[in-house]
Amino acid sequence: MTHVVVIGAGQAGASLVAKLRNSGFDGRITLIGEESAPPYQRPPLSKKYLLGEMDLERLYLRPESFYGENDIDLRLGATVTAIDTTGKVVTVDGAPLAYDDLVLTTGSAPRPLPPAIGGDLEGVHVVRTLRDVDTMAPEFVHGRHVLIVGGGYIGLEAAAVAASRGLKVTLVEMADRILQRVAAPETSDYFRELHTRHGVEILEGTGLETLLGDTRATGARLSDGREIGVDFVIVGVGIIPATALAKAAGIALDNGIKTDATGRTSAPHVWAAGDCASFPYKDTRIRLESVPNAIDQAECVAENIMGADKAYVAKPWFWSDQYDVKLQIAGLNTGYDHVVTRKGEGDSTSFWYYAGDTLLAVDAMNAPRDYMIGKRLIEGGKSPDPALIADPETDMKALMKL
Repeated sequence: MTHVVVIGAGQAGASLVAKLRNSGFDGRITLIGEESAPPYQRPPLSKKYLLGEMDLERLYLRPESFYGENDIDLRLGATVTAIDTTGKVVTVDGAPLAYDDLVLTTGSAPRPLPPAIGGDLEGVHVVRTLRDVDTMAPEFVHGRHVLIVGGGYIGLEAAAVAASRGLKVTLVEMADRILQRVAAPETSDYFRELHTRHGVEILEGTGLETLLGDTRATGARLSDGREIGVDFVIVGVGIIPATALAKAAGIALDNGIKTDATGRTSAPHVWAAGDCASFPYKDTRIRLESVPNAIDQAECVAENIMGADKAYVAKPWFWSDQYDVKLQIAGLNTGYDHVVTRKGEGDSTSFWYYAGDTLLAVDAMNAPRDYMIGKRLIEGGKSPDPALIADPETDMKALMKL
């Protein structure tokens, strides 16, 4: 009987095993996860779950009973220490487990602060796992002071939760502006104003020199020389694809585990999907850190394990919730040279990224129609005249007929 082993019980791993069963795969399936909880959603961790607005069970992607009912061997709290791609065996908690096909959905891990600047002090937190959030939740007490290191979406989402809970929030970003790596100045300006309005102190062009404290972080010295007292720290300075197992097994890496368009790695019968995997996209190679990609890519790999030989065609989209603003992003803005602003009713705003006459991406804040239309245009390879986008009188639905 064919045996598929999946290492990594996150969104990609859970989506892959469900797709196998739903597609009629009747072989053995083993899903291995390091955490003790069954596969769960990560985005609500730093929002509704941390705010106490979502129960633990609602985080689960599927009821825990699903795995047994579908004859999926779910091994939680298990550690894979080695992969033998020649013998087609993985070592799980010291014991060998043979496979016919192996899928790496190992995800990613937060980039830590170096111990040399206090990253190992108590009261220093990252936002990635259920345990991370459960550990930091008691810190969110009205009136306390939190330092957030990093002005990307993770840092900004943490700032929004903290400010909403009545904490004093200071956010430092080493780059010239928040979101500099992922968004245009217009989007940075929008979210800077939003957070400032909610009382968050944002210090751009300011790095963390070192945290202060003997065993617990009690303060911070910043790159501009100032020292501030803090009660705890949240670090959001990016994530790193989890590639250690693949590297040790001699599997090719390239900004993650390198796959072809079907999800195959350089090792026979070994596949990869989700945050850990890089794959061909148009004329380049990318790695996407998003729930939609984890689901779609994993389901494509599941089909290919069953013989579909189907190329994965990414349709990038992302979202972020901060206060009462829902940001929805369609496409990838890499290579843009100008941005068109479309102002809607109330606080509805969208920014449209163009490279020359080609529409690349859309950032839509409380503008779901702009997002949906932009997404369809991008996926359809259509690029409306920027002047039409900027004109508030333009019938957006009509753009779909271009």
